[in-house]
Parts: sequence; structure tokens; C-alpha cells
Amino acid sequence: MEESTEIYKYLPTYNEIESILENEPEANYILGLAATDVEKSNSKAYEYNEEVYYLVSSLVDKCWERIHTGHFSAVPLEVRKIYALSNYFKIFYLLCESVSKQQLTRCAEVLDEAILIGCTQGLYERSDKFQTELTSYTSKVLDENTQTSLPIIEQLKRQHFKCDIPVLDCPSIEEFRTKCFTTERPALLLNTVTHWPALQKWRNLNYIHKLAGNRTVPIEIGSNYTTDEWSQQLVKIRDFLQRQFANTDNEIEYLAQHELFDQIPALKADIRIPDYCTLRTSDCENTRHVSIKAWLGPKNTISPLHYDPEHNLLCQVFGRKHIILAAPTDTPNLYPHDTEMLCNTSQLDAAQLDYEIFPLAAQATFYNVTLQAGDCLYIPPKWWHYVRAESASFSVSFWWS
Repeated sequence: MEESTEIYKYLPTYNEIESILENEPEANYILGLAATDVEKSNSKAYEYNEEVYYLVSSLVDKCWERIHTGHFSAVPLEVRKIYALSNYFKIFYLLCESVSKQQLTRCAEVLDEAILIGCTQGLYERSDKFQTELTSYTSKVLDENTQTSLPIIEQLKRQHFKCDIPVLDCPSIEEFRTKCFTTERPALLLNTVTHWPALQKWRNLNYIHKLAGNRTVPIEIGSNYTTDEWSQQLVKIRDFLQRQFANTDNEIEYLAQHELFDQIPALKADIRIPDYCTLRTSDCENTRHVSIKAWLGPKNTISPLHYDPEHNLLCQVFGRKHIILAAPTDTPNLYPHDTEMLCNTSQLDAAQLDYEIFPLAAQATFYNVTLQAGDCLYIPPKWWHYVRAESASFSVSFWWS
């Protein structure tokens, strides 16, 4: 392996992952061998062990089969963590074998498989650093002859819009608790994320391309996930950015509800988890996790009227979104879909209500809000919300319980 990559420094020792492997004897044996092999790699006389490389690759395949057998939710978390770890070690051996552009492209793909299919959260102490160093190295080599000409998104002039819910200017945690969290009432929060570096950095799409252009993400194709034309594909971020922001004649694509910041830790450094997310509905330590989702797309992306089970802070980085809200008490008037997959989604087009087909909708109360750059919208659990981008838009949502 070329010394400049120094990837081996950020792989785990056996002691760091032993607890993950204790109930999986085969994985314990193979990854134990791999961790020992990695420890030898800082020697100039090091030659990677092809037999261990073969065993690690076989472990990747076996874990993949276990993950894809039966329902994903039934897969033990340890299996997904072992899948991620074995892919990390596989990347190490790929780099030992070659650092050609083709091989580096494969390494980036393997890393995305580890993150998207496996579980890298809390994997070991330097897991994020491993991802960041690998991404930085592969991007530097793969992009060295690539000229990008992506636009810098225009900073829209702030406007005054009618708002049907309370507007709070950078409320204290206690004010947020009493006026929003405890009462479970939505509110528009001003000046709470204006300190984020992301508000300036992310408008330059070349910055995102440089950090993450070679990474693979799931993209929604079509403006609305309830339509027959809607589909999903795995694509390179660079291709998504080019199609949706450099050209204007392509079908709408949306990077929606994706845990991008677990995949690209360098982007996570540009945001901060709002202090409001420290408020809990339970004292149980198991509820302390905050799930961070990315929403990036062109004008006219739509999330149809739906609800989520957790508290949600939707924060606008750039662009503008129009949101229509409805309270949980109006659920009987909102015609949820009958299918299990869409039971939290309404059949209504909240922007164009058809009272002839859906007469009970006339009894519902709807609240309109416009979200501008630097704003946050607090959406309590099970509050219905419809979201439409009125311009190119990047939003970050924080879900917690």
C-alpha cells in the first residue's frame, strides 16, 4: 500500500471490535487474523496475506447473503456491523493490491456498501476517521483531472410570508419546551442555525462535489413517491448534481431522507445538532440517538402529506420550501392510504384539495408555513406535513424521541 494513504492507521484493533464478534466464531477468527495482519502493515517489508484477503472477501459475501435473507429489520445488528467491518478490511487489501484509479473507484463503492447496507454507527472510535481519510484520498486521485462547473446556488432574498403557526426567534430550550415540545405544537424557529458553516459552504455545489462526488447514494426519481412513475436508483453524487443543478431539462430527482452525514462525516462538520434535540419524552438512555437526514433537490420536489412518529426539526440550509401542516386529531379527515407501506401517507394532494373525491377534507384545518434559509420548523410526532420545494433546496432534519 502506498504510504501516503495511511488508511491502516484508522482500522480497528482486535480489542476494539471483540465485543461485536463474540457471538460469531467465524467472523471472530477471520477479522482477528485481518486485524493482526494490519498491525504488520507499517513495516517496509510487509506483504499482505492473500489467504486472509480471501477469507475477508468470503465473509463479506456471507454477511451480504444473511442481510438479504428475510426482512431487513430482522437482521441482527451485529451481522450488519460485521459486514461493515469486513468491508473496511477488504478496502485495506484492495489498496495493498493496487492504487490504480479503477481500484480506488472500487474502494469508494465498497465503502458505500458498508455504510448503506451495514451499520457503521458506533462501530469503533476511528470509524468516521477511516471514512474521511479514504474519501479524501480517493477523491483527490479520481478528481485530479476532473473540471467541475457546478453552479453556486443563489442566496434568495428573505421575504415576509404569512405563517399560520407561532413564530419564535431563537427560543431558549425552556421556552421551546413549554411552547412547543411539551404541548406538541408546531412552530417556526428563526435564527437558530444561522451559525452553521453549511449555510454558506453548501450553496457552492462544487464544494459538495469535491467532498462526496464519487460516493453512491439512493436517489428518488419523480417528484412524488405515491405515483406509479416514482422509482429509486443508486447513483454517484457527481452525476446527480450535474443532472439536477447544471442542466434543467432532466426528470426530477431527489436525495431524500438519506443519512448522508453518516456516509460523509466531513459534511457533518458543517452543521450542529440543535440543543432542542436534548429534550426527551422519556428518561431512558436508549432514546438519546438523533437521526440526521439530508434532503437535496431541485425546484418542485414534493413530499406528499404524511406524518412521522418522532419529533422533527426541519432546518433549511439553502432555498425555500412551502409546508402545509395538519394536526393528528384531523387524521380521520385526511384519508390515509390503506396499505401498510403508506398508512402514514394521505391520499390528498394538500396543495390542491379535491372536496368532491375527499369530502371529509373540508372539515380539516390546514396550516401554511414557508421555510427560508436559516429557519427551522418544529414538527411534533404524528403531525401531518406536505413539503414542496419552491427553489433548489437543501434541508436537514433531526428526528428524535
